[in-house]
Amino acid sequence: MFRKNKDSELDVKSLNKFLHISNNLLNFVFILVIILVILVGTYLIKEWNILGIIGTILSVISPVFIGFVVAWLLDPLATKFSHKMPRVLACILTYVIIFGGIILILVFTVPTFSNSISDIVNVVPDIVDNAQDFASDTLENLGNSKQIEDYKNTLLSKIETMGTNLASTLPNSIWNFGKGLVSGATNIILGLMIGFYLLFDFRKFQGHILSLIPRNWHNGAKNLMSRINGKLRNYVQGVLLIMVLVFITQSIGFSLAGLKAPFLFALFCAITDVIPYIGPWIGGAPAVIVGFTIDPTVGIFCLISVLVCQLLENNFYQPLIMGKTMRLHPVTIMLGLLLFNYFFGMIGMIVATPLIATIKIIIEFIVENTTLGKKFNTYQENNKKTVRETSTEDNLELES
Repeated sequence: MFRKNKDSELDVKSLNKFLHISNNLLNFVFILVIILVILVGTYLIKEWNILGIIGTILSVISPVFIGFVVAWLLDPLATKFSHKMPRVLACILTYVIIFGGIILILVFTVPTFSNSISDIVNVVPDIVDNAQDFASDTLENLGNSKQIEDYKNTLLSKIETMGTNLASTLPNSIWNFGKGLVSGATNIILGLMIGFYLLFDFRKFQGHILSLIPRNWHNGAKNLMSRINGKLRNYVQGVLLIMVLVFITQSIGFSLAGLKAPFLFALFCAITDVIPYIGPWIGGAPAVIVGFTIDPTVGIFCLISVLVCQLLENNFYQPLIMGKTMRLHPVTIMLGLLLFNYFFGMIGMIVATPLIATIKIIIEFIVENTTLGKKFNTYQENNKKTVRETSTEDNLELES
């Protein structure tokens, strides 16, 4: 196959070309297998309602889950302090610093958010009137035909109905949200108490997990847990810091734009920023729409604020804070967002990136530590070496 005729020497160039194509094909098949595993997994989770079952379990044991997440996030800081003091004092100091700072922030921000909600409730009628005027003027500029007049009446009626419903249901919605917040606060307080005890003995948690698997797997399990733990912790900490920066940036921008309740809209932008790529636009859309209903100038400046925040995040916040934390191709992230959004909605979009990164780490670990994976790596290295040698020979031939 790789000889020009029966008695001739091996055609090295054709062989290397075949190996190069085979390597690319194997890589493509490897990616397809990963995508297929994700698709089958998400389909089974949806069909068997595994996510619903997990959600029910988590709602029951939510304080324990909250406590574990708190202990997991604060363990590095507590461990750092424990080098100079007893572990229990290190845990107390960690709690005082972190939650003392959070309480201090809440003391200054809760009244502001309360005023912002009050401003939104009071300004709803004005927003509806402005929206009706804006829609009416826009349709009038298009002409005075009967069809446009019908569209105008229908649109104005819908805006008025929506505004009436919003004005009447908003106080009840806020009240229900407040009751839910109190209930959630109770779970959070219990979770913080559980988190303190877990934080004190968090290092023993890994030992409990290792005790469930054979002893000869311990080193590999420690390596895998360390990889996943470090990657996810860096991701969560980076996302939280970027959320704070987005909140500050958008608060300044919306305030300068003259938007009502700028801190409330900025908080929404910070929360939706958890979703990669499309989250900032989801968060900025309501602020821009409300801005245009108040005044076109306000809407334009709100849009500018969203664009400036995006530029800052893409060119400064993300590269400086996140760097290459996830090491995922943008196409992979977008594909994951589409799949998880289809199967699990907004929550799926939030967990898509860290979950895909975790799956990637597990697959890399399997490839590195199994016989088949080692053979695959050896084949790839030999193939790359052969391609480099062939390229060098071709260059020498061209020079000669």
